[in-house]
Amino acid sequence: MEKDPRKELKVSAIENGTVIDHIPSRSLFQVVRILNLEKYESQILVGMNLDSRKYGRKGILKISNKFFRNDEINKIALAAPTATMIVIRDFQVVEKRAVEIPDEVIKIVKCFNPNCITNHEKITTRFNVINKEELRLQCHYCEKITAKDNMVFI
Repeated sequence: MEKDPRKELKVSAIENGTVIDHIPSRSLFQVVRILNLEKYESQILVGMNLDSRKYGRKGILKISNKFFRNDEINKIALAAPTATMIVIRDFQVVEKRAVEIPDEVIKIVKCFNPNCITNHEKITTRFNVINKEELRLQCHYCEKITAKDNMVFI
């Protein structure tokens, strides 16, 4: 009896779109949620708990015909700071870059402080990133610190 030489299944390439690679597995569905991909009509491939030499386990998203704006990339960076964005056009990689946590976060995250003015009036949230390693945001208005575990995306 002959063994099947295939060790992995290949996924078809996308003609145009974006691949988000190196997402921590525990953050994969948070990225899907904050980007509203469950409502997206084009093809999406979701891979979770895939082997990664660099991270052990990772997640990956391949989204056909979708290119992300800077505010969306900032959301990805906050939820999955190790992620890599790969832009595909005509089946070719035209851009590949690691996401970067911005110095300032505007209109992406809700303030953790229930008494903050942004939670009671129509004021855009605004934070300074005071620690990129542990991901800590300081509210511009009330100065309270929001940690990664307390982050609620708007």
